[in-house]
Amino acid sequence: MFFLSVLRYALLVLVPLCSILTTYLYLYPAFHLCAFPSPEHNSRSEYVNTLRQHAPYASQDGSKVAPFRLLALGDPQLEGESSIRDANAASFPNLSQFWKDALLLDGTKHNPLQRLRHSLHDLIDFYLDDIPKALEVYRKRLDHVGNDYYLGHIYRTMHWWTDPTHVTVLGDLVGSQWIDDKEFESRDWRYWNRVFNGGVKVSEELASQPSDDFQDTLVLGEDAAAWKKRIINVAGNHDVGYARDLSQDRMARFTRVFGKANYELRFQLPVNSSAVNRENAEVVEERAVPEIRIVVFNDMNLDTPVGSQEMQDETYGFLNKVITTSHDVNRAALFTIVLTHIPMHKEAGICVDGPFFDFFTGEFGNGVKEQNYLSKDASKGFLEGIFGKNGNPDVPGGGYGRNGVILTGHDHEGCNVYHFMNHSSPMRQWDATTWPKALSAGIVDKPGIPGLREITVQSMMGGFAGNAGLMSLWFDEEDWEWKFEFTNCGLGTQHIWWLVHILDLVALGIGLVYGGILLGQHVVEAANNSKSQMAIGKPKEMRVEKRVQIGTIYANGHGSNSIDKSAVSSTGSRSLRTGISMMSLDSKGPN
Repeated sequence: MFFLSVLRYALLVLVPLCSILTTYLYLYPAFHLCAFPSPEHNSRSEYVNTLRQHAPYASQDGSKVAPFRLLALGDPQLEGESSIRDANAASFPNLSQFWKDALLLDGTKHNPLQRLRHSLHDLIDFYLDDIPKALEVYRKRLDHVGNDYYLGHIYRTMHWWTDPTHVTVLGDLVGSQWIDDKEFESRDWRYWNRVFNGGVKVSEELASQPSDDFQDTLVLGEDAAAWKKRIINVAGNHDVGYARDLSQDRMARFTRVFGKANYELRFQLPVNSSAVNRENAEVVEERAVPEIRIVVFNDMNLDTPVGSQEMQDETYGFLNKVITTSHDVNRAALFTIVLTHIPMHKEAGICVDGPFFDFFTGEFGNGVKEQNYLSKDASKGFLEGIFGKNGNPDVPGGGYGRNGVILTGHDHEGCNVYHFMNHSSPMRQWDATTWPKALSAGIVDKPGIPGLREITVQSMMGGFAGNAGLMSLWFDEEDWEWKFEFTNCGLGTQHIWWLVHILDLVALGIGLVYGGILLGQHVVEAANNSKSQMAIGKPKEMRVEKRVQIGTIYANGHGSNSIDKSAVSSTGSRSLRTGISMMSLDSKGPN
């Protein structure tokens, strides 16, 4: 059968191809050699150690694994109905109007010619307008569903493969701050049930406010399973709006669904769980306890003009508390991580995005409409306030401030930047360059040049290759300070996800059809064999019985009740028919 042969050859091609592509898609971090950085700074060792945690009868080398591993994801931007043009076209409005005009359901009085003209016009609009638009609406809705599962695939696969201790999403969780509450709830459900299925927000009990007598310090490594599920959500412009758009209502719904916008977390690393030698235990007791401070900060209304002065005062109030409750700049073993959305200021050409501000006019009160970076003053507040950096070498700590890093989103292309200030320069002001250039120029950790690294995580959206950031933080007992490293792992465009699953569905469909045809053929063949056996067996019995009856009747016609035994025995090996024929001839005599 030609059709069956086509299906068979199609399966011979598709099954191996789908197996390879599906294996790649669901193990892409392994194929891309993705792994959290380690204290060894050896990519091969990092990958092998990650691989071992998934191998049977093998385990990781704990000394090569950082105690704090942050999976950082940027700007998922879940779209919805508001992004679909002519979404009501799916209800076929022109078809509804056709029935109204044809049957005069709307109460209008038209003569037959007018009714015909209006009805034909409605039908034409239905075919040429409603149907194409409805198909586009359904295509967009399907695309939203696929995008949700594409993003969810990145989160689940990276979470399973790399085994992070903490997870953060750096703003723009949804795609628009202007959506109504109903649409916001819809995207909220998709966020927690498709994209980050199994994840939970950081509870209000854990999201602490800064204070001088901070009592909520956590132990790094305790409650590890729960922290792996918690998502540290950062507010972005598409979640709550820029400075002019930001309102109490938008902030309230964000807080209710995704958690607080401003809070801090503190983790201490127990000495006995770090890589500290027991021989140095007495020295360790005299040193500061290793501590990580995570500041989750909404920087959407740091710049002016704003829509709500009260909310801006709250933001600056929180920022001031973070500054005033910080440890002394001379304190060792402290590392500060700031998670926020809008990046720090930098000159054009360093990153893909350059400095940009746009403002509302007229009825909107000239508020901030859009911005790529924070202003210079706001950025300076971060560097000199939270981290204690300073251009004056005579201040405590020599102006080097606190150790730490800033993680941001917003710029979908991502950027890896080093902010620094040269004490020897007559114009002591903050400058920035890319991290690779800073390393090659030797200005990182150079005496007289305080600096801080800022990492803008590339977006996890399909249009930007589905990225995930991996930041490792470990404690160096020799220098008695925290050290970190960051790397990126990308899946690729969302078309890869679509292609693999479409091919899998096609192969599955062909396999079902092929199997159905084979099963049908088997059933038909079995039925035909059964009929053939019945047709072959029954006629033989009838013929034998008939021949015996004929012989008996003939014998009875001559007054005999049975066939002559001597006649039958005389035939020897001859057939019964031969014996009967001979009996018939013998019985005929001369008249």
